[in-house]
Amino acid sequence: MIGNKPNIALIGNPNSGKSSLFNLLTGLRQKVGNFPGVTVEKKEGGFTLPNKQECIVLDLPGTYSLYPRRSDEWVSYKQLMTPEKGESIDLAVVVVDASNLRRNLLYVSQVIDLKIPVVVALTMVDLAKKRGIKIDVDCLSREMQVPVVLVNARTGKGIEQLKSTVSQMFNIEVAGQDFFPIEDLAKEAIGEMKELIPNLGNYGAIHHLINHESFELGSGIQEKIEAIEQKYKFNHTKIQAEDIQLRYQKIRQVMLKSVEEESIEKRKLFSEQLDHFFLHRTWGYLIMGVVLFILFQSVFWVAEYPMNLIESGVGLLGGWLGSVLPSGWIADIVVNGILAGLGGILVFVPQIMILFGLITLLEDTGYMARISFLSDRIMRRVGLNGKSVMPMIGGFACAVPAIMSARNIENKKERLLTIMVTPFMSCSARLPVFTILASLVVPNKNILGIISLQGMVLMGLYVLGIVIALLVSYVMNLFIKIKEKSFFILELPVYRQPRWKNILYTMVEKAKVFVFDAGKVIMIISLVLWAFSSFGPTEKRNNIEEKYAILIKNDPVNETRYQAEKSSALLENSYAGIMGRSIEPVIRPLGYDWKIGIALITSFAAREVFVGTMATLYSVGENADENSETLRSKMHAAKRADGSPVYTTATGYSLLIFYLLAMQCMSTLAIVKRETGSWKWPIIQLIYMTGLAYLLSFIAYQLLS
Repeated sequence: MIGNKPNIALIGNPNSGKSSLFNLLTGLRQKVGNFPGVTVEKKEGGFTLPNKQECIVLDLPGTYSLYPRRSDEWVSYKQLMTPEKGESIDLAVVVVDASNLRRNLLYVSQVIDLKIPVVVALTMVDLAKKRGIKIDVDCLSREMQVPVVLVNARTGKGIEQLKSTVSQMFNIEVAGQDFFPIEDLAKEAIGEMKELIPNLGNYGAIHHLINHESFELGSGIQEKIEAIEQKYKFNHTKIQAEDIQLRYQKIRQVMLKSVEEESIEKRKLFSEQLDHFFLHRTWGYLIMGVVLFILFQSVFWVAEYPMNLIESGVGLLGGWLGSVLPSGWIADIVVNGILAGLGGILVFVPQIMILFGLITLLEDTGYMARISFLSDRIMRRVGLNGKSVMPMIGGFACAVPAIMSARNIENKKERLLTIMVTPFMSCSARLPVFTILASLVVPNKNILGIISLQGMVLMGLYVLGIVIALLVSYVMNLFIKIKEKSFFILELPVYRQPRWKNILYTMVEKAKVFVFDAGKVIMIISLVLWAFSSFGPTEKRNNIEEKYAILIKNDPVNETRYQAEKSSALLENSYAGIMGRSIEPVIRPLGYDWKIGIALITSFAAREVFVGTMATLYSVGENADENSETLRSKMHAAKRADGSPVYTTATGYSLLIFYLLAMQCMSTLAIVKRETGSWKWPIIQLIYMTGLAYLLSFIAYQLLS
């Protein structure tokens, strides 16, 4: 208890609706951090009971039982068993999925036996009814000897009753009787443990005997517990197995009294019938390919019109500003610095929104879990755990949270392999780069009138990233030996109608993240680049100004051509030009010029900065007017010193492959260091990914030249 505010733990199985309930209870009164010493996310918030009592609620990571395996399960376990000073749990709200009651009640029974006051929040009752499951809530409450409250975590129905029940529980003493007589399994050992550690219940004593090495008890206590184990030949595995088996037997008796289930034939759900088709050994993979194909086609096809509209709008705005602002550096920085960077951000918002909208649609309908299931067989062949699928799918959005989600993989080496290859998944930051480069080198044509060729290339890049990740994992698996095996257990959700409001909300939120988070970086780098591109060594710039002033004076008819040549010469001799020229010998074998070299450097902060960099470099020195070209037009018209185009097919595909494979993200390296606890692995990752990107880009350029 903190001050006069009781601590309430919100716990339950994964996917039981716990996080939704937490958001409903706390609203905006919540904060997110990390549990001390670990990378598991800590969510804490506050809410007020009907009697005006302020409470602290802690959303603990989901877990299936009090026998933890994953790092996040250990966090929940220790918070219940050995909390930090001042963070002891005064009451536990256990969120229970009514459609999976038997499995969920195991955890409830274990928490009850820890002698923590418990309130059960029963969710997903509507889904249980569809499955033919009818629950007598009052009977269930009597049999479990704890209050049971029906709650709809989506609509908020039952929240006030839950708060009222929680308020009443603070005035009730916890019953002394165990849900399950665990003492019978190791009576003498439990008795000595309770003498050794006062205020310890029977079930708490069992868990101290099993997991005392993981608790901070002091060396003296640890030695005494070891002596008790040896004295009574305490077998951890045997006791744990018997505990779970006997609990399930009692839970079965509880359910026989309080739950009615229709026969299996009547409960055959539409979802199960669909899975015979969608998870078919042959058709399932074909359907998955078609779904992903449609997804990537839509990113180009649907987004084309709003993208063109935004590009035209930015061009018109630039022309208007160029005509009304006084000529000079102020107009230059507004039009070619700020507006160019802003245009490079906004033009890709439609694609970001469409991609995430479609991904959310797949998640909401339940099909995303089927993609994980179908991919499991392939994952295991290259040394990855089946659970690696979800972080890798998450990598299509962003590698940072995807790598963090790999914590669910129990096997440390399989988790490391997942972390090392997840950045090969084409995240949303790569999408703007892919889009603009594909539009330069891939004809804007439709096959059979409906299949976008550019969309086909985009899908090919995503597939290539997956293939490279699997190959790298296979090779690394030869060096990082995996001795222990782990299992892939995935609960397939039922197919359901998507929540369109949720999809729209996700699209808007992802667009906001891109504009305000990535946008800040792009804008700052755009302005810095404008400065580096607009200024340079004074003597060189003066010589160029004098040279072209004489040429224009002597040949005024060709003034337009001389002005364009002067702008190009000034840019080449700016600080940005000098920096790009210095690395040009290294990147020339890949087909890149010095402008692309600058983009490679700046986009290490974030891949999407490539577009903002190009927008700035190709805008500096130009006078904006109503006929200002779009960035894609400028890049398409870009020429080398010998007059040949910069963005040939060979250069374009070389760049696409480089950005597909290179580790161009500081944030990802930082999170890998955080998750592995060492700089060793992010450094290895940076070197091998950059080296692989350089090698394959070189091969692509040489083959296509």
